[in-house]
Amino acid sequence: MSASTSCKEVLAAIRRGERPPLDVIRHLGEEHAADFFRLLIEPLGDSFDASDVAAYTDLMSVWVTPPRHRFPEVPPHVDSVYVLSRVTLGADVKITSTALNALKQRFPAARIALVSNSKSAELFGSDSRIEHFNAAYPRSGPVSSRIQFAVELKRRLAGANRIVVDPDSRMTQLGLIPVCEPEHYFHFPSRTANRQRNLTQLTQQWLRETFRVEAGAYIAPAPVAIDDVKPQAAVSFGVGENDSKRMGGDFEARVIEALGRKFARIWIDRGVGGEEAQRVTNAAANSKQFDKIRFWEGSFAGFASIVSQCDFYAGYDSAGQHVAAAAGVPLVTFFKGACSTRFRDRWSPSGPAEIHVIDCDCTSPEDCLKQFALLLE
Repeated sequence: MSASTSCKEVLAAIRRGERPPLDVIRHLGEEHAADFFRLLIEPLGDSFDASDVAAYTDLMSVWVTPPRHRFPEVPPHVDSVYVLSRVTLGADVKITSTALNALKQRFPAARIALVSNSKSAELFGSDSRIEHFNAAYPRSGPVSSRIQFAVELKRRLAGANRIVVDPDSRMTQLGLIPVCEPEHYFHFPSRTANRQRNLTQLTQQWLRETFRVEAGAYIAPAPVAIDDVKPQAAVSFGVGENDSKRMGGDFEARVIEALGRKFARIWIDRGVGGEEAQRVTNAAANSKQFDKIRFWEGSFAGFASIVSQCDFYAGYDSAGQHVAAAAGVPLVTFFKGACSTRFRDRWSPSGPAEIHVIDCDCTSPEDCLKQFALLLE
């Protein structure tokens, strides 16, 4: 039996209320970690269901003893605040940046450090209040190596008069591995917070209740200069190697063609290169708008700077939509491949500008394009 089949069978057993053999779980997590996280761990987290959260904790107890979370008091003054990255860029814009914004206000004299890889840190490269604490979470390898990462992180974060803010990071396996003393640890339980629908509002509510401050998502990348042609739109068809988020056929070319009828300049992110870059290049060539198109082939933070200067954004469910929302840029998201309505509600972009989410799971490509054309009018 393949590892992917085993992971799917374990998930099905959990959903039936059964407890899989722990030796099976350990084998999958150590020998087939990619399938273990993609087909078992991520579905349990993405459901935002309390029973699935409990099942996740039970599975991870093979490696770690779940801690008893305390509700520590916020100290009046601290020297350092460490905010853990959510690891993915979109979540770091939507959730982590909101926490950074709040903590800058709550502790105006403290050192605020984002514990992250370099790509996430670049999103805040021009914010002098945010220091980068380099810690690149291993997104491959067995569960034991990822746990060891947290153990080492705890050693590196040791110190006096500091707190750690964990926005439900994969670095701590969603709050299961202590990286400091309980009295200094503030964990946002994003998967069990149910008072509001969108993760932006849930994050803001937790920060309000915990730190008594109001804050929104933001970005502060190093600025990228663009020409002054107006109006301009930005597009990203990146899906993070998850093709279930894509619309097939000539959908992307027709989106670009529709944008070209309204905007004088269209910025398209070529992503990480390879197949994705070739796909968007072909879509641009087939759109009949090639003279208006400019491609971005640099860092994601650079593209984020471009998005923030544009008048409109369109794309799939990916980091770009959260950048546009945080920057107050009107946007349309083509949301496809959602595992549930609750998942789409949680992860849809949220911000001060006009936002439209087109449910591409329940709508044909042709109708999605019609909706998009109407929104552009």
